Amino acid sequence: MHGSRENLCVSDSGTVPAPLEAAWETIRAGLRRDCGARTFDGWLKPAELGAFNGEAGELEIVMPSQFMADWVQSHFGERLALAWRTVLPIVRDVRIVAAADGPRPAPLLILEEIPAAPVGPRERDPSAPNFDPRYRFETFVVGKANEVAATAAKTLATADNIAFNPLFIHGGTGRGKTHLLHAIGQAFLECRPTARVVSMSAEKFMVEFIRALRENDTIGFKSRLRSADLLLIDDVQFIAGKDSTQEEFFHTMNEIITANRRLVITSDRAPQDLDGIAPRILSRLSWGLVADINPADYELRLNIIDAKLSALPGVEMPRGVVEFLARRITSSIRELEGALNRIAAYAMMTGRVIDVAFVEEVLANVLRANQRRISIDEIQTQVAEHYRIRKAEMTSARRAREVARPRQVAMYLSKQLTPKSLPDIGRRFGGRDHTTVIHAVKQIERLRAADSELDADIRLLTRQLEG
Repeated sequence: MHGSRENLCVSDSGTVPAPLEAAWETIRAGLRRDCGARTFDGWLKPAELGAFNGEAGELEIVMPSQFMADWVQSHFGERLALAWRTVLPIVRDVRIVAAADGPRPAPLLILEEIPAAPVGPRERDPSAPNFDPRYRFETFVVGKANEVAATAAKTLATADNIAFNPLFIHGGTGRGKTHLLHAIGQAFLECRPTARVVSMSAEKFMVEFIRALRENDTIGFKSRLRSADLLLIDDVQFIAGKDSTQEEFFHTMNEIITANRRLVITSDRAPQDLDGIAPRILSRLSWGLVADINPADYELRLNIIDAKLSALPGVEMPRGVVEFLARRITSSIRELEGALNRIAAYAMMTGRVIDVAFVEEVLANVLRANQRRISIDEIQTQVAEHYRIRKAEMTSARRAREVARPRQVAMYLSKQLTPKSLPDIGRRFGGRDHTTVIHAVKQIERLRAADSELDADIRLLTRQLEG
């Protein structure tokens, strides 16, 4: 095995970078420890080092077959890339490939008919969409924020007849639009193996259209797109202000819809919020079904973490850590998934137990970027509403239990959720001394451990304030 590595693992100068072998052994040991012998021996042990491009920092990991390469890419690709960047920073990117002489499966996407012949399997059309096998409906976690979009996407992909066309999906970055596009394409082809599917970004649509104009091949461009049984266009906002591109886009839309073929378009904004897009295009988009994907709420983030963890063999994450991540990383699902992969990789490399302290260390920058500035005034308002007392009681001198306990909870949350100092917090609670705040914090910490109802109250209030 080591001999084959020396033939493959070469830099641009033809020499073997000495640290690669040592780093690879370290990474393999971590994978075996975290994933268990069975998973490691079955899937990861056969992996070998491949070519290393020192200038680009790109390393190939070679698997015996294309099937194994696809599986390892799907389940361990991100972890391997991060592990290499952690152990040996000269490796900036990792490609998982099949050995040149390894068996390869028949192609999944065959979009054009070719004459039958007594030869091997048909080659894949180079223009066929390269859908990511990880992005399927089965792996898309559905919640209130994305339920309409997910249901509509599945209906368009699988139903024989649909009551809407086109489907327009919009939402901010990292909320799952690309996942749904890939899922639609794959499900559509599974139901209709001989169908023609074209998938491209609006930017690529524009580039290819301009190229076709320059090469006098607009007929070929139009024929390829307008003959598609399913056309998927991502990020339509990028054609804003491009008049000639919009003209062609409008006619392509019309042709697809009139021919009763299916069209799916995504954007970061709703049709009415798209500036620089021709009104007739916006009108046409609105004829179909417009489905938005809202920011994931706390429950959806929890479910996404659980689903992601089930696909990360060997990663043990306590429930408290899962809840911590769901509360603190709210910017996008993409960032949440990236954080999980980073935690898994660092835990694998260091052998440390995953707890809140470890997560705060590994994700310091991410957590800081996601931290919403919560004010003491917000906390006082939320706590007062929860316990049904007047907000003015937060600063009053009353010491009755029904007022004192909510006030202590508010002080505790102010310490946990804001960067304010203890004297600052005390001043915002009627000019109280910082020792009063310290007493309140300690008192609530002690009571949370013994009083499940109080603990549930604080968890709820924290979710409401951070959400």
